[in-house]
Amino acid sequence: MHSFLEPAEAKRRILAGEYDGKLRQFYGFSGNVPASCRQRITDAVDRFTELYGERPLRIFSVSGRTELGGNHTDHQHGNVLAGGISLDMIAVAAKDDGSIMCVHSEGYPEDTVSLEETEPDPRKYGTSAALLRGIAAGFRAHGRQVQGFAAYTVSDVLKGSGMSSSAAYEVMLCTICNDFFADGALSPAETAKISQYAENVYFGKPCGLMDQMACAQGGVCAIDFSDPEQPVWRQVPLDLEKEGYALCIIDSGADHADLTDEYAAVPAEMSAVAEQLGGRVLRDVPEEWFWAHLPELRRACGDRAVMRAAHFYGDSARVVRQADALEQGRFSDYLEMVRESGRSSVFALQNIYASGSQTQQAVAVTLALCEKLLGGEGACRVHGGGFAGTVQAYVPAAKAEAFRTAVDRILGAGACHVLQIRACGAAALWDD
Repeated sequence: MHSFLEPAEAKRRILAGEYDGKLRQFYGFSGNVPASCRQRITDAVDRFTELYGERPLRIFSVSGRTELGGNHTDHQHGNVLAGGISLDMIAVAAKDDGSIMCVHSEGYPEDTVSLEETEPDPRKYGTSAALLRGIAAGFRAHGRQVQGFAAYTVSDVLKGSGMSSSAAYEVMLCTICNDFFADGALSPAETAKISQYAENVYFGKPCGLMDQMACAQGGVCAIDFSDPEQPVWRQVPLDLEKEGYALCIIDSGADHADLTDEYAAVPAEMSAVAEQLGGRVLRDVPEEWFWAHLPELRRACGDRAVMRAAHFYGDSARVVRQADALEQGRFSDYLEMVRESGRSSVFALQNIYASGSQTQQAVAVTLALCEKLLGGEGACRVHGGGFAGTVQAYVPAAKAEAFRTAVDRILGAGACHVLQIRACGAAALWDD
């Protein structure tokens, strides 16, 4: 059994620096842990006790994720390179004797779910309560009986940024249940699959597994989704500080509203090409078949669909080479492939702005700004789904502060986020 601490004792140990080693793993600090980091956690402990009273508790952290390679490749069962980041969700949680799961996330109403309510309910699609119910059902399917608990969560994983705030929440619920009711026996892959199950079946969103895997596993992970039920992954090294670079995520300021059709068109068009060649997704179809049948594919599916399929083949194969480059210490080659991926997203995938848009091209403007500020150094690419949202940039460490200042001056305060790759996956603040 894992150890629980009374709130006052937990706060004393945190403020005394007893868990600074773990906090360095979470947030990538190379020196002293800032007092604000410890304060954020102790404030969450205080809020938990205000809501649920003084009781023995545990504290957990789950990171967001960044897509490092493979833009729109996972839904076609391709390869993806993803990493945990230094922005995270923390939870203060305690067991409860009853059969009620209570989760209060900062800024949102409390979710209260009875363990007797285990079936999917379409009326609850799109709600965090549905995810909570789905996680409990997923654990039961794995032979683990979830009981009541209470949790308070606070997150700095940016919403709508491609950093997977929703996957971090799902993996957090799984991490609490795994720790409380399975003694940590489930692997990161198993908790990721339960998270995906909850989102697919209970939340009503047909997501892939990349986001949950990256949040649960931590580090940098190359994932092959040839069989989505049994993805194959390997962890690869990436020490940006050693390489002399900073990783920045830049918010373009564009609104995601009314872009559902644009996002949906990407997998639909790729799958349409696959179906013309007898497959369900592009991974089912050898690339040479695609190029051999290009004339009829253009007639049947249109040129944009063909270009998006070409992007899939190039970017999915590139992930394997990127992972190899990192393993072999060829960081300059890796950066060149980041640039290649970015160019492919612009010219082939075409997810930089909505079709026909003349006034809203914020991602394109952000990419142009990054390239100007980088001056031929580093690399940048669209991050995540595209059309709106964020851009990813590798910036020489010596220029990172000037880069951030310039981006914030032009795009708005707080637009540029300088991140670290998180070394560990979902974890408790202290172990036995």
